[in-house]
Amino acid sequence: MELTAFPQKIVFIASDHAGFALKNALTAYLTPLGWQVQDIGTHSKTSCDYPDFANALCLAMQDSGNPGILVCGTGIGMSMAANRHKHIRAAVCTHEFHAEACRLHNNANVICLGERVTAEGLACRLVHLFLTTPFEGGRHTRRLEGML
Repeated sequence: MELTAFPQKIVFIASDHAGFALKNALTAYLTPLGWQVQDIGTHSKTSCDYPDFANALCLAMQDSGNPGILVCGTGIGMSMAANRHKHIRAAVCTHEFHAEACRLHNNANVICLGERVTAEGLACRLVHLFLTTPFEGGRHTRRLEGML
């Protein structure tokens, strides 16, 4: 049985048109691993606005305790939109260390990825690390409380 850093194996996922293909690839990767993937959209490559999908994912996550994955062209726009929500700690991850550190030290609950800058295989590895790395707590808890 695979470990998970989250209480349930439920993950929310959303993208804009620029992240549509990677969103679908990540869903295909996670489903056989036993994750229930809640797809918030978009459901096509038709041009759309990333804040709409970041906001919808953040609202769906509210009070759930489940993680989220946001995908756009670079991950940056999604992270900026998501971090406007008080209950969200979204991190753009482009390297394995980012995916581990954002969980260990920052208790991130949303990983943001860019389809135009992250290969599919690396994106799957980043998501795996994000979903299985626990928050360390300790001194990091005090630091997170200072962000309020």
